[in-house]
Amino acid sequence: MIRGVLLVAIGLFTIPAWSQKSKKATSSVLFSVNNRAVTSNEFIYLYRKNHPDKTKDYTKQRVDEYLDLFVNFKLKVEEARSRGIDTTKVFLGEYTKYKEELRRPYLPEGRMVDSLVRLTYQRLTEEIRAAHLLIAFKPDAAPADTLIAYNKILELKTRAQAGENFGELAFTFSEDPSAKINKGDLGYFTALQMVYPFENAAYQGKPGEVVGPVKTRFGYHLLHIVDRKPARGEVEVSHIMIRSSSDSEDQRAKNLIFDIYDQVKGGASWDELCAQYSEDANSKSNGGRLRPFGVGAMAAAPEFDRVAFSLEEPGEISDPFKTAYGWHVVRLERKIPLPSFEELAPSLKTRVMRDERVQLSKQALLTRLKKEFAFQENQPVKTKIVALADTTLTRGRWNVQSFPSNEIIITLNIRPIPANEFLQYVKSNQRTTSLTPGEYILQLYGAFVEAVMNEAYEEKLIRSNPDYEMLLREYYEGILLFDIMEKEVWNKASEDTVGQRTYFDKNASRYQAGERVKAELYSTSAPDNMKLLQEAISKQDTISIDQLVNSRKIRYEKGNFQRNDRPVLAKIDWKTGVYTVENSGLYYLARISELLPPGLLTYEEAKAQVIADYQNYLEKEWVEQLKLKYPVKINEKTKQTVYKQLVQP
Repeated sequence: MIRGVLLVAIGLFTIPAWSQKSKKATSSVLFSVNNRAVTSNEFIYLYRKNHPDKTKDYTKQRVDEYLDLFVNFKLKVEEARSRGIDTTKVFLGEYTKYKEELRRPYLPEGRMVDSLVRLTYQRLTEEIRAAHLLIAFKPDAAPADTLIAYNKILELKTRAQAGENFGELAFTFSEDPSAKINKGDLGYFTALQMVYPFENAAYQGKPGEVVGPVKTRFGYHLLHIVDRKPARGEVEVSHIMIRSSSDSEDQRAKNLIFDIYDQVKGGASWDELCAQYSEDANSKSNGGRLRPFGVGAMAAAPEFDRVAFSLEEPGEISDPFKTAYGWHVVRLERKIPLPSFEELAPSLKTRVMRDERVQLSKQALLTRLKKEFAFQENQPVKTKIVALADTTLTRGRWNVQSFPSNEIIITLNIRPIPANEFLQYVKSNQRTTSLTPGEYILQLYGAFVEAVMNEAYEEKLIRSNPDYEMLLREYYEGILLFDIMEKEVWNKASEDTVGQRTYFDKNASRYQAGERVKAELYSTSAPDNMKLLQEAISKQDTISIDQLVNSRKIRYEKGNFQRNDRPVLAKIDWKTGVYTVENSGLYYLARISELLPPGLLTYEEAKAQVIADYQNYLEKEWVEQLKLKYPVKINEKTKQTVYKQLVQP
C-alpha cells in the first residue's frame, strides 16, 4: 500500500460526491446502500472490466453473482466511511499518492520529458560500477548542519585524491551501514536504479575518478568510479526456492535444495520438481519462471543477481546458493539484449515519469497550469500569513485563528481560494522541523500551490474523461476496503487463536488426512555413502549415523508423510522397515517406523487451512451484520436494463 503526504485537506473528497451527481442525468440507480446510490453505469463499467471472457461470463447467473458481491463490497465501503477511515491522515496520504500516479498518464508531455527519456536510454546502454561514501543529514537539516557535512565530505575527497584507499575511507567514515560490509562497493548498476543526482554524477565520471560531493536526500556522497562497460541487457531465469527465515530452518532448506539439484542434474523434470517443492508461490506453477530483469535490479538479493548473470547458455543450471530469502537453484532461460530506443520508449517513458527526475518536468507543468487557470496570488494576504509564522509552526503546533471568509489568497479562473484553506492545509501538514518559521511557511505554501493546481487540473480531467472518474472511485473505495478488511477480517483471523481453535473444534471433521507414514528419509549421490549408512542403521549406531550425515553431506529429514509428498515414497512398500531405492541418480534410504491410518488432522497440522476457513467465516458473519445495519434496496427495473446490456443472447 502506498503511504504518501496529504495534498489538500479541504474539499479532497468532493470528487466522489461530484461523480455521483454527474451520472444521475445519464444513468439509473441500480441499488442503494444506506441511501447512497450506485448507478448502472458504474456496475456495467466494472463488470466489463473484470469479465473479459464473453463466452462464459455474460450470463444472467454470472451477473447476479457479481451483483451480490458488489453489494457486499459497497456494504464494507459504507462501514469504512461511517468509521471515518476516509478522513484519516494515513488514508488521505495514500489516496493522494494513488491520484498522483493515476494522473500522470493524462498530463501533457513536453520536450523536457522526451529529452529525459532519451538521456535515460543512452545511460541504459552502459553499466557503471562505483563505490560511494556517505555523510548523512536529514532533508530538513539546518544550514549549519549541512555545512558541517559538506566540509567533512570535502576533507575526505582530498584524502581520497591524495591516494588513500577509497574502500578503507568508506569503511571508516561512511554513514551508509552497508559500507561496513562492502566498503562502499555498489557493484554494477545502470540508469533508474539510483537516486537521480547520484546517477547523474556516476555517468559523468570516468574510471579511477573520485566524483562529488553529490547532494541527495540522504546527504552528501563521494563516488569512486571503478568501471564502465556496455550493458549486458536483461536475463530471464527460472528458479526453485526453499525459504529459510531462521537458523532452525536453514539446514532443512539446504538439504532439500541439494536434493532437488541432484534430481535435476539426474534428469528429473524441472517443472515437476518446481511445482512440488518450490516455495515461491508466485512462480511455482509456471516452472519457476521470473520476469526478465537487468543488472542491479535484485538489490535486496545481490547473490541472485550475480548468479543469474554468470550463467552463459540457455538451460544452464546453477549450483544451489543462498540469499536473504532462502536457498535457490536457477536455470537460465534466455539473455535479452537491450531493445532499440523505439521499442523501449513507451515503457521507459512510464518509468521516467515515476522517477524523481520528473520533478524537472513537474515544475514546467506547474508553470503551464498557472497560466491555463489564470493563477493570481494575493501578495498582501500571503504576506500577512507569513508574518504570523512563529516557533509553534516549526514545532508542529501552529494554530492561527481563521481569517475572515472574504480574504482570498489565490484566484483561479475556476474559483477563488480562501486564505482559510491554506491555514487548514498548514494545520494538517505541519511537522517538527529545523527550518526557520519563515522558511517553513514558504515551503508549505509552495506545496499548497502545487496541490491547488493539481486539484484544478484533476477537476478538468474528470469533466472530460469518464474513465478517469471511474478509476478515481475505484482507488478511493479500494483503499477503504483494504483498511476495513484488515481491521475486521484479516487481522482477527490471524491473531484470534481462541477463535481459530473454537472454529476447528466445531468443524474438525472437515480436516482429514490420507494414509501416512512416520519416516526418516536419507539421500546421497554417492553409493558408498549409502552402504555406510545402511550398516550404521542396521546396527542402530546413532552416533555413526549422525557423523555420516554431517561429514558425508547426506541429506536427512524426518516427519509424517503422505505417499505423494516425496518421489521416493511412491517407489517403496508402504510398510514399516528400512528401504533403499535409486531415483534419477540419487540413492535413497527410507526408514518407516509407523503407519498412520487415514483420519482427522490435529489442530497444529491443519492450522494453515483453519486460519483461511476462519477468515471466510468471519467475513460472512460480518457481512450479515452489515446488511442489518445498512439498508440495501435493489431497483428491479434498472436491473432488467443491466441484463439487456450485459447478458449475451
